[in-house]
Amino acid sequence: MLKDSLCFPLRKIIAFQSKPSGDLGIGKDELCTMTRDHDFGALEQIGGVKGVSDLLKTNLEKGVPEDDADLLKRKNEFGSNTYPQPKGRSFLGFLWEACQDYTLIILVVAAVISLALGIHTEGIKRGWYDGAGIAFAVIIVIVVTAISDYRQSRRFQNIILEKRNIHLQVIRGGRRVEVSIFDVVVGDVVPLNIGDQVPADGILITGHSLGIDESSMTGESKIVHKNSRNPFLLSGCKVADGCGTMLVTSVGINTEWGLLMGSISEDTGEETPMQVRLNGIATFIGIVGVAGAFGVLVVLLIRFFTGHTKNPDGSVQFRRGKTSADDAANGAIEIISNSVGVVADAVDVVIKILSIMVAIVVVAVPEGLPLAVTLILAYSMRKMMADKALVRRLSACETMGSATTICSDKTGTLTLNQMTVVSTFIGGQKIDPLVSKSELPLMLSTLLIEGIAQNTNGSVFVPEGVEDVEVSGSPTEMAILIWGVKLGMNFATVRSESTVIHVFPFNSEKKRGGAALRLPDSQVHIHWKGAAEIILALCTGYIDANDHIVPMDEDKKSFFKQAIDDMAAGSLRCVAIAYRSYEIEKVPVDEEQLTQWALPEDDLILLAIIGLKDPCRPGVKEVVQLCQNAGVKVRMVTGDNLQTAKAIALECGILSSDENAMEPYLIEGRVFRRYSEEERKAIAEDILVMGRSSPNDKLLLVQALKKRKHVVAVTGDGTNDASALHEADVGLSMGIQGTEVAKESSDIVILDDNFASVVKVVQWGRSVYANIQKFIQFQLSVNVATIIINIVAAIFSGEVPLNTVQLLWVNLIMDTLGALALATEPPTDHLMHKPPVGRRAPLITNIMWRNLLIQTIYQASVVLVLAFRGRSLLGLQHQSAEHANKVNHTIMFNAFVLCQIFNEFNARKPDEKNIFKGVTKNHLFMGIVAVEIILQFIIVEFNGKFTSTVGLNWKQWLISVAIGFMSWPLAFVGKLIPVPETPLLKFFSRRFRGLRNYLRTIC
Repeated sequence: MLKDSLCFPLRKIIAFQSKPSGDLGIGKDELCTMTRDHDFGALEQIGGVKGVSDLLKTNLEKGVPEDDADLLKRKNEFGSNTYPQPKGRSFLGFLWEACQDYTLIILVVAAVISLALGIHTEGIKRGWYDGAGIAFAVIIVIVVTAISDYRQSRRFQNIILEKRNIHLQVIRGGRRVEVSIFDVVVGDVVPLNIGDQVPADGILITGHSLGIDESSMTGESKIVHKNSRNPFLLSGCKVADGCGTMLVTSVGINTEWGLLMGSISEDTGEETPMQVRLNGIATFIGIVGVAGAFGVLVVLLIRFFTGHTKNPDGSVQFRRGKTSADDAANGAIEIISNSVGVVADAVDVVIKILSIMVAIVVVAVPEGLPLAVTLILAYSMRKMMADKALVRRLSACETMGSATTICSDKTGTLTLNQMTVVSTFIGGQKIDPLVSKSELPLMLSTLLIEGIAQNTNGSVFVPEGVEDVEVSGSPTEMAILIWGVKLGMNFATVRSESTVIHVFPFNSEKKRGGAALRLPDSQVHIHWKGAAEIILALCTGYIDANDHIVPMDEDKKSFFKQAIDDMAAGSLRCVAIAYRSYEIEKVPVDEEQLTQWALPEDDLILLAIIGLKDPCRPGVKEVVQLCQNAGVKVRMVTGDNLQTAKAIALECGILSSDENAMEPYLIEGRVFRRYSEEERKAIAEDILVMGRSSPNDKLLLVQALKKRKHVVAVTGDGTNDASALHEADVGLSMGIQGTEVAKESSDIVILDDNFASVVKVVQWGRSVYANIQKFIQFQLSVNVATIIINIVAAIFSGEVPLNTVQLLWVNLIMDTLGALALATEPPTDHLMHKPPVGRRAPLITNIMWRNLLIQTIYQASVVLVLAFRGRSLLGLQHQSAEHANKVNHTIMFNAFVLCQIFNEFNARKPDEKNIFKGVTKNHLFMGIVAVEIILQFIIVEFNGKFTSTVGLNWKQWLISVAIGFMSWPLAFVGKLIPVPETPLLKFFSRRFRGLRNYLRTIC
């Protein structure tokens, strides 16, 4: 045992002293093993993080060189920060899945039987037409379905890749540069702030109160605090608190996160609520369709075996043989042979009837509904990406169309997030912000510049030979650093003159952040920066223009408060900078105690109050007005001063006038949180602006609004916004300023942080719902018309007007091409002139019922009239019966298909009279309609063998087109009929309930 314990560290030393495979001083396997096993002993043997950085030829302050050759060498030696994606299903897999549809299987069986019987009865030359026609139609349906599903899967994979493509800052060549997470290399120095995702495995260089959420790797929700004794960081974890920098040691597949992400697929196949509802509708309609088809089967069989079905020449198809006892002996052989023939004919006819029934089932069952939803969601997701919205959860597309209120951030969403310092109070008086430090008192300017340079997460880089500096950080930090540079601050020099002991990162709850510094003379300065009125309340003095520390009396405090109010009223964000000295003996020495040390924040000395201007985004007032016209109330929830929030809200149009700028429309977060739950629920409806709000205040507002039956959308960018984003019906995180924690908690990522993009998401949400309704109206009109036509014709004539192949072609138009055409309708301004759609509102509205019934009655009437009186109406009496029947059936089929094509135009605008408005802008729709017309012409004129059609002359084509076109004037006239506001199903259910109650009363 002793021998093993002595040899163990020796093995480690030998392992790490072994010659690495590349030019750098350490190999990939050694780094991976050390980091993955959290081997602190091995790290110490190398010399700690400094030893690792020396082996990796990395400067802990300046990072790796900005040299493409060096970066490529590191990628070749240690791998790239990517991992192999799980192999998606091939096209053949989707093809096989499409083949497993039970209705198509039935059709395949019917095709085989039809093919065998056709060849047997009519010979090889003509007998294969029906069977081959059915098989061809089935193949087309299978291929189109497989292509749609395959393309949707590929789009989903691309979106997943985009979602994982996080952009972060790394330090290279002494400057902070933004790179993709996929471009991070071993040796990179990466700054970490609250809400960031750890981009790769690594070792902590410096950290202040750094807490890491490792639940994604360990499953434990406990926050792990990192320091020099526990420095190992794992890829994929989130920064829950504090800040720091890390040295990357392993990337990509060499990390636990990479192995995990390379083995899972995010395509769960989860159905959205809309798909669930449509599956229920499809099942119900399918049952009705199957029942109708079974009814047709029974009627046709009864008519056939009772001798009511006739051949084209007028002879009866089936005769029951009648023989007497005397004739039995003499005609036995003849009777048997006739019986066999009769049985064969009967089986042949029964098979044909069964194939017709199967075709009716295929047309009656709306199997195109799920396909339509898939197409609509896929199209919408792709287009929303172009409109700067990355959809992370499909259900959010539907829910956003029902949103009744949007709780929006101010900074960066309603404003440009381009901060500039435009007003300053220094030395107890207002001065020009462009003043230089030489014009300020020495002590005041020194302390102010010290606080700006050290109490920040940003950085300033001065390229060699270039006068302009490069500033990085949050927009607020950048604005203050740029102002410091204009004052005369040398960022690198100031930071080298003191040492940071401890940092309290900016906290959205406390609205401030601080840093403790040790100066060369062992003095300790504690600098604070944050919301002006909060910092001012902690100050007991200020430095005046003569460099004297003056006690803060009530008059001076009132003066500063008034200055803050005046700046806030001018829509400026107010930030105060203060400091205090501290006894070095009271500073904790132990690292563990230092990590837990709460920086003193009492007895502060005010150094400056600055006002930062963040202008509103151009056009945001019009966008807010568009939302209000659409019945979506916009509320601003911000951490800024209430007066600043009020000024921006007035400028954006959220508040219409100063008269509305009072409670309850304008409220502070601390006031709102003091109310009881019932009081918050009562007042939430009126709140338009909430200032000085904490993340918990936003969460309370969302909960109160949801209790008021609102569908709430929330925008957020911070780590602490995660709870509100998760609680909201739709969470929208910001792609630029948003933390990874916020993005993970959201449903949609707004890539440009623009409120106009949020409104586009609302439009797309409504468009998804509207397009689904359009397809439902289009498909149900065909379903119902087909069922009525076949049932009525079967009862009264013993045959159906449209044969199997014709019905399959109609099904192809209805389920695939129709879905594709109507799925690609882009959102229109008309959608934003209607109130939000309730989540429990019926999918089939009264307007849709009206349009559906008009089209169904028209189409069924036209086809049935042609079926019973077509020969006389079309002037075909003088032609042979067989040819006249073929021409009549061809015109019926042609007219019915053209009715569906024109009905696609009707379905585009269910509630508008001009159905052709904007149709030429939808090129895909026009292309699909053109393809349908061309294919219909080919099928009628050149494919008669399969579809049992004959070529038509120009007059007959004109009649078919006229019948199809008449569906538009009927739709136009129908839209003049008013419809009740009460949903139709609810209307009838109330009437039935009233009748039931009446019967109970009289009984």
